[in-house]
Amino acid sequence: MTLAPRAVLLLAVGALGASPVPPPTYRGFSPGMSYRTFADRARTLAARDTLRCNTSASTAQLMECGVKIRDPKDSARFYLSAYVIEGRIAMVALFDSAGFGDNKGVALVDRTKRDLTRLFGQPHPLGASSVQWAYGRQVVRFSWRGRKTARWVSITLSDNDVMDGISRYVKRSPP
Repeated sequence: MTLAPRAVLLLAVGALGASPVPPPTYRGFSPGMSYRTFADRARTLAARDTLRCNTSASTAQLMECGVKIRDPKDSARFYLSAYVIEGRIAMVALFDSAGFGDNKGVALVDRTKRDLTRLFGQPHPLGASSVQWAYGRQVVRFSWRGRKTARWVSITLSDNDVMDGISRYVKRSPP
């Protein structure tokens, strides 16, 4: 067997045995999930807040949603935000802060980074205060900012295939 048919055979066998990679999931949220699944999960974790969604002024196919949540597994609190395009989550983000007047801010960054590394493996650095994990066109990004002992962190999961759907609703300027 020559090299070309052998390569085609290996590709065919690989394609038959390959299963789709599941989307990255953090605290029950993943990019590409349906709006209904997202909303149900968000409402379950929103102890004292109401999920609020703002629909685009130009089309009902674009929404931005947000709510304060508390994960019952470890009592972690986050502000949860999502961009919805055509009923699917294009991007979901969880925001937290700590350390105003103490050293809990640094601990928050370290703890979150350890948790994400345990879930997703070794990250790829993006700079001094950001790392990411890529899964094809889906990405998990962890970013943090600080001032003195305070830290603000964000965990963003995005699906670029879903995000590309926004192009149908953006007016293009004439050349």
